Amino acid sequence: MRTALQAAVGLLLALLAGRTGVSLLAAIALGAPAQPPTAGAGAADAVRATPPPSAPPADAELAPGADPIASYTLRATLDPAQHTMRGEGTLVWRNASREPRRELFVHLYLNGFKNQRTVFLRSEIGGFRGNEIVSDYGHIQVTRFAVREMDGADVWPQGNPTTPGDPDDETDIRVALPRPVAPGDAITIDVAWDARLPSLALRTGHHGSFHMVGQWFPKIARLEPDGTWAHFAFHRLSEFYADFGAYDVTVDVPDGFTVGATGRLVEEQRRDGRAIRRFVQEDVHDFAFAAWDRFRELRATTDEGVAIRCLFPEGSEREAALEIDLARFGLAHLGAAYGRYPYGTLTIVHPPEGAEEAGGMEYPTLITTGGSWLWPTAGVRFVEAVTIHELAHQWFYGLVATNEHRYPFLDEGLTTYAEVDALRARYGDSSAARLPGLEIDLRTQYRADALASGQSGAVAQPATSFVDGADYAGLVYGRPAILLATLAGVYGEDLVRRAVGRYARENRFRHPGPEALLDAVRREVGDPAAEALRAGLFERAWVDYAVATFHSWPADAAEPAPGEGGHERAAYRGHAVVRRRGPLALPVDVALHGADGVVQRVLWQAHESTARVPYAGASPLVAVVIDPDRRVLLDEDLANNALRVDPDLLAPSVLARASFAVGLALTLLGP
Repeated sequence: MRTALQAAVGLLLALLAGRTGVSLLAAIALGAPAQPPTAGAGAADAVRATPPPSAPPADAELAPGADPIASYTLRATLDPAQHTMRGEGTLVWRNASREPRRELFVHLYLNGFKNQRTVFLRSEIGGFRGNEIVSDYGHIQVTRFAVREMDGADVWPQGNPTTPGDPDDETDIRVALPRPVAPGDAITIDVAWDARLPSLALRTGHHGSFHMVGQWFPKIARLEPDGTWAHFAFHRLSEFYADFGAYDVTVDVPDGFTVGATGRLVEEQRRDGRAIRRFVQEDVHDFAFAAWDRFRELRATTDEGVAIRCLFPEGSEREAALEIDLARFGLAHLGAAYGRYPYGTLTIVHPPEGAEEAGGMEYPTLITTGGSWLWPTAGVRFVEAVTIHELAHQWFYGLVATNEHRYPFLDEGLTTYAEVDALRARYGDSSAARLPGLEIDLRTQYRADALASGQSGAVAQPATSFVDGADYAGLVYGRPAILLATLAGVYGEDLVRRAVGRYARENRFRHPGPEALLDAVRREVGDPAAEALRAGLFERAWVDYAVATFHSWPADAAEPAPGEGGHERAAYRGHAVVRRRGPLALPVDVALHGADGVVQRVLWQAHESTARVPYAGASPLVAVVIDPDRRVLLDEDLANNALRVDPDLLAPSVLARASFAVGLALTLLGP
């Protein structure tokens, strides 16, 4: 999920995090490179030894499908004038754990909008989406929940069941069963319910006749293999977690309404002024749809046969065409990186103006985007970013179905990494914006987010542990993405990309935790990278490299210059004192600038917190720069990475390589 607020906050953080702007402006004067480079150049490469990677699984070895645990056959009848819905159908659920279970947990997330006392509406968490005022409450009421295998008994709790331990919330309901369901056994539940959609808020609801229908049916929680239920109330910062299954959903709306939904359309009828459409999709863990009587439509088909459909309001033709083009690119690029997209359809819903809360969200085979009404400045790639971000969620959330409540970084952080990687492949240095005379890299925005919240808590914590939306955005989206980008800079972009690809392929249609990601990084990149990743995710690890001082003096006796084998004599000797603050120890280059423009590079492994780097050259040492290629994007303060004697003594060429620094510095002036 990506929001316009995040884009705005990201740019604003670049302004407020003064050390970021100052650092990059300082880097201009000290020879920052044109961009944070790909791995491959510099003295460090010969020393950063990594184990030879084993081949990640090929697409031919991908899991062909999911183990169906929770499958739904549902019918939803929508009254858009009253914003109500009547639902009925069946749930087939199998106990895939090792323990017999005599209770179920069912999520009724529409009840999060029922009144001001719910967990969602009473939570005072700013700095993220979901802070709109709900002018029209919504709710869901189950009217039947009968288990066929238990004599057809209706087991729904009597009265008004509430979330365990919270009498004011009705989003997480315990359902006792007359007898246990043994491991491996399945039950069929006949279910019916009435619902009212709220005014549009946090992914679902209505705006005029536009309806975004998400989290709309009684949905069984996921039972873990050890017999523990992963159930939780609907929280402002939390997303979802569910088992895979097959969905067969019939959506009944007034004639004239267009519907975009999860899955493929297999049947369509019109009668009595109604349009009845049936959508089917296997190997997914959720279903959502949008309905509106003013949608326009564009269609395309990829070379792999995926049917792309974009639904959009009048006046957004340019954005719709762009989103179709980006989807074609993204399906190919992301499929190559993380395993082919296994579904036959992709539906893009571009909400109308006023329905911003429906934008920037992911569901299986369906994404919602946003338009120029959110980010009107020409040249800022908001539409591109939100489209690729939500598309990447088809892998990190959709196919790799992690617990978004327990470890939100596993979907949002990896999706942000994939978004940045894809947009840089598409647009290069202008992945965030192309303005007159200026290109801005998307990593500059996420770096600002990551640094602003880096000391506020661990990345790997539950969604409910965050007390502030800005910290949630910085730690869940920005910091893991920039941590992976830092490892890519230090150890190699291709290796880190292969590691994330291995993780995605090996865990397709599974529910992995952080250890699976760490294991993939260890196998592809090596133990040091995996341990750095663990520290960055779980231990708030940070780093700040600094040049403390340097000195040089005429040599008393002629000494061979470094690397010259005695063929040239060093006229000057000296040293630089460099420091590493923080527990994240990553190898970096130290560049020693002579007054004659000659630059020597020395690899510092940074195991120690302070080191003396020797210098011997034909001219005095006039400047020292740590990490001149800006590989360590998590470096807290770039301003102290360099020290110089006199700016006039630096060779003019080192002042020319500054587009990355200028990119973020001029972000301060951006809209």
